[in-house]
Amino acid sequence: MANTSAAKKAMRADVGRTLRNRSAKSAVKTRIVRFRRATTTPGAEQVGELAVAAISSLDRAASKGILHSNNVARRKSRLQKRLNAALAGTITLEPAKGTRKAATEKAPKATKAAAKPAKTGKAAAAAKKPAAKRAAKESS
Repeated sequence: MANTSAAKKAMRADVGRTLRNRSAKSAVKTRIVRFRRATTTPGAEQVGELAVAAISSLDRAASKGILHSNNVARRKSRLQKRLNAALAGTITLEPAKGTRKAATEKAPKATKAAAKPAKTGKAAAAAKKPAAKRAAKESS
């Protein structure tokens, strides 16, 4: 619980900001969903307008600090890819519910030699010297 009056005031302000941010985030999501639905329905001519509205709302949320700028950039990129595909007529629908994206390739397993860390420092210098010189140095 807040111990000072300033902390109590900050908590009250947080509530107001949270409500305002929630409505802005909801508006962004609504515009994105409208755009995505328009790209999957055949014959939708307003796809470009919906894309502009979605990108505009994303930019507005980023400028107000509601969404992080990198998050907005990623979402805008995905929207633009989808818009380009819709305009080209090659839109791909998302996988149906319950299906999983299968990995096409598996990474090769690491070998034992690759798993060993490289020697550094004195251990590396000792490994480079011939065995006779090491034995002579250790005995003296």
